Amino acid sequence: MRRKVIAGNWKMNNDLQQSVNLIEELKSKLANKTLNCDVVICPPFTSLYEAKKIIDGSIIKLGAQNMFYEDSGAFTGEISASMLKSVGCEYVILGHSERRTIFGEKDEMINKKVRKAISQNLKPILCVGETLEEREKDVTEKVVKRQIEKGLNYVTPDEVLNVIIAYEPVWAIGTGKTATPEQAQEVHAFIRKLLASMYSKDFAELIPIQYGGSVKPDNAKELLSQKDIDGALVGGACLKADSFIGIIDAA
Repeated sequence: MRRKVIAGNWKMNNDLQQSVNLIEELKSKLANKTLNCDVVICPPFTSLYEAKKIIDGSIIKLGAQNMFYEDSGAFTGEISASMLKSVGCEYVILGHSERRTIFGEKDEMINKKVRKAISQNLKPILCVGETLEEREKDVTEKVVKRQIEKGLNYVTPDEVLNVIIAYEPVWAIGTGKTATPEQAQEVHAFIRKLLASMYSKDFAELIPIQYGGSVKPDNAKELLSQKDIDGALVGGACLKADSFIGIIDAA
C-alpha cells in the first residue's frame, strides 16, 4: 500500500510570528492522533528554520516551496538544496504552476531542480497539470505526459522512488473549482500508466500521486478514496489549522 502524503503549500503567506502560531496549533492538535499518512508543511523560506525547531519530535515533516539547481554562486535571491537540508527540510515542491506561469520556468529547468533535489536527499514533489484552455482543447494527457517525461528526464528507477507527483489542474488552483473525483482519478490513472511505461509497473505502484486544486475538508474524503489518489497538495485550506487537519483526518 502506498502511504498517503498530505502537504500544505503556504505560498507567500504568513510572516515569522504567524508561521509560529500556525505550526504550534497544528502540532498541538495533531499530538494525540495516530495517522496513516505523512504530513508535510511548506512555509516560506523565512520561517523554515523556526518551523523545524517547533516540529522537532512531532509527526510533522518540513518542506520548501522551491529551490535552484546550482549548489552555490552568483544567483541573487535563490536558495540551494543544501541550504534547505541545513534547516531540516525533507521535501521540496518543484514545477508548481505558479512557478511555470508567473516566473516562466520550463520543463528543462524543473528537471535540473528535480535531479539536484534527489542528489541532495530531498524528496521532490513534482507538480504537473493543464490549464483550462488545454483541458477544453482535450490535450490534458499530452500536457501531463510532456511535463512528467521531461521533468523526470535522467531520473533512474531507484531515484524515482523518492519522487512524489502532484497532479494540479491549473484551472482548479485557488479558483474554488475542483476536478470531480472521477476527473481526478482519470488523470491519476493515466499518470500511473505513464510511469509504468517509463519505469515498470512495480515501480509505478510505489510512487505517490497527490491531487491538488481547491482541496478542502468537505471534498477531501471523496477525492482521497479514489484508487490512484495518494494524498493532497493543499493550498488555501492549509493556512487554517482546523481545515488542514480536516483534510488529514479524511486521509
